[in-house]
Amino acid sequence: MTQSALTPADLRLLAAAGGAAPSLHNSQPWRFRPTPDGGGVEVLADPDRSVPLADANGAALHIAAGAALFNLRVAAARLGRSGPVRLLPDPADPRLLAVLDLSAPAGTPGREGAGAGAAPAAGPFGRDLYPAIAERHSSRRPFTNRDVPEAVVAELIAAAQDEGVVLAVLEEAGVRRVLEVTAEAEDRIAHDPERQAETRTWLRPDAGGAAASDGLPYAVLGPQDHDARVPMREFAGRPPHHEGPVQPSERFEALPQLCTLSTAGDGPADWLRTGQALERIWLLLTVHGLRLTVWHQAVEWPDLRWRLRDPAEGPGHVQLVLRVGYGPPGAATPRRPLEDVLDLPTA
Repeated sequence: MTQSALTPADLRLLAAAGGAAPSLHNSQPWRFRPTPDGGGVEVLADPDRSVPLADANGAALHIAAGAALFNLRVAAARLGRSGPVRLLPDPADPRLLAVLDLSAPAGTPGREGAGAGAAPAAGPFGRDLYPAIAERHSSRRPFTNRDVPEAVVAELIAAAQDEGVVLAVLEEAGVRRVLEVTAEAEDRIAHDPERQAETRTWLRPDAGGAAASDGLPYAVLGPQDHDARVPMREFAGRPPHHEGPVQPSERFEALPQLCTLSTAGDGPADWLRTGQALERIWLLLTVHGLRLTVWHQAVEWPDLRWRLRDPAEGPGHVQLVLRVGYGPPGAATPRRPLEDVLDLPTA
């Protein structure tokens, strides 16, 4: 059975969910439009919102678009729709990153990325993830030393696998290796004036002027680790060049719980899958009351990115480092208005 075309209200709900996805510096480098037949949604890159120094190969842009695509899939289930995803469907149009066909009812077999055996009442992902879209935020504050339950870890690993991505939970030696590599990356960024200037273009003052629709308000940046063990990103720069209000340092967890997301390949389709896996994991963590910080620093430097991988795990490409734990929720970041990201057909 084929469903009717998506209504403008359906498209707005889908675009609002997609636009709530995470992106590097909250750049929101995506656009959405209905498919020509009106029964699906296309996800397009917005190259004008790229972060070229921190994302020289465009991986972060594709990961962000993949996260937005996953939110579209979750929101589609809320509308009672489901369908296959086609990644990079038109080689002649590199801006067209994915097409989500929603012409069939939810639960139709063959949808890419659906977990086998998911309970129908819980939706295609085993849980109702839709409310978590609005609740999901980066948390750059200290976490407690409470371990993530093994059952939750197993659920996260399976969720990533469903999206074609490997989630590895690092043991102590791996955590210390990644801490060292990330700290080196953070130091390089701090001493690179051009990268610092690029980051500052995405910082948004918390007061005065029109409300921001993208970027990072100072309130979401978070403190630095008092003991300098956990290398949190210094978005506002180091003294004496620090911009914005200075937050007092805080003591972070003694040994953070870190994971990596890896793929066998390292091209645009792999990055889109990584974004879908990232957002699926993040929404699941939100449902379980857990927080997440994405560490992007080391993947911005090819030599350091290579050192993130565990040689014992064989070949693979680390796409992101994730810090996971229990702690305070992060603050919301601004979002672009729907009319800026959704292309509706004119009457």
